Amino acid sequence: MALSERSKAVLSTALVLIVTMVFVLLAEGIVRIRQYVKYGTFTQITHIKADQDSGLLIPPKGMKTATMSINSLGFRGPEIEMPKPSNRLRIGFLGASTTYCAEVSSNKMVWTELVSRELERSIPSLSVDYINGGVPGYTTKASLINLEKRLIPLQPDIIIIYHATNDLSGDTRLLAEQQGIKRTNLATEQSWLGQFSLLWHLAEKNLVLLTANKPDDTEKLDFDSTLVGNSFRQNLESIVEIAREKGVKLVALVTFSTHLRDGMNEEQKETAMASARYYMPYLSADDLLVGFKHYNQIIRDVATKTGALLIENENNIPGDSIHFNDSVHFTDIGSRAQSQRITQALLQSPSFKAIAGNH
Repeated sequence: MALSERSKAVLSTALVLIVTMVFVLLAEGIVRIRQYVKYGTFTQITHIKADQDSGLLIPPKGMKTATMSINSLGFRGPEIEMPKPSNRLRIGFLGASTTYCAEVSSNKMVWTELVSRELERSIPSLSVDYINGGVPGYTTKASLINLEKRLIPLQPDIIIIYHATNDLSGDTRLLAEQQGIKRTNLATEQSWLGQFSLLWHLAEKNLVLLTANKPDDTEKLDFDSTLVGNSFRQNLESIVEIAREKGVKLVALVTFSTHLRDGMNEEQKETAMASARYYMPYLSADDLLVGFKHYNQIIRDVATKTGALLIENENNIPGDSIHFNDSVHFTDIGSRAQSQRITQALLQSPSFKAIAGNH
């Protein structure tokens, strides 16, 4: 019996849907296999979870992927021996995603790890371990809590602080609101489907990145750097003071290094603004330079006021795509350059030499 035209149309539609579903499932399978090969997991990598003890968002305890390892306490890096051995020098690092270093190829290339191993190579009698307290999205306010709730109980001898970009981003966002400026290029939260489909999640993510990398027509701030940074200054001072009160022997403040530099042409600025344009669309490239210089000056001021060790030479890390993955996050080569400037400063510090000599 011949099919009616309506039946043929229904059958054709069903076949198209079946073929489409097969292709979607095939594509989903391919991206999940790729995810496993690259990261050691078939699902999305969730970098932070709520921690009931501290109230902070932290990396998932015990998470292991092909490129990343989180210890049982929720810090990126190896397990931390407790009680701390008497001859062990323990360094605590405070920061955000630029300390966590999701962009580097493995735990071995995170600059906190590189600093620790280089110190051991430079002083063969020294045993060093570390706590990588860097968490994506953290500001100095979160790091202050992180210090008190999570790092201090692990008895660090030294605290090294690397912060700026998230505080600057938050401060300029508030300033934009005060000036009545609204963003025109803003990603929405992940969709319901994106929570279950890796293919859909990646499509959404790439669309956000594509949009973020294009010039945005958000109105620019009438930027006065003196209007921002007060809370950054106060939090840094508090971190130094509390660390000392809790028995930390040396606190170091590290000036912040960025891809964007003075003297760049327009094409170089475009590349250097890869992520900054999304997080701080209210600032032109020139204003962003002014902003980072202002925050670095605050770091210098706080070091002078508190007597903390100041680690400078942020521009010793070249401002290019070889060293930076985007506007502020390091590549493997950039991470190594970051570790070198910090290690050199520590080895030249009389205070560090005295501490190392007692271990």
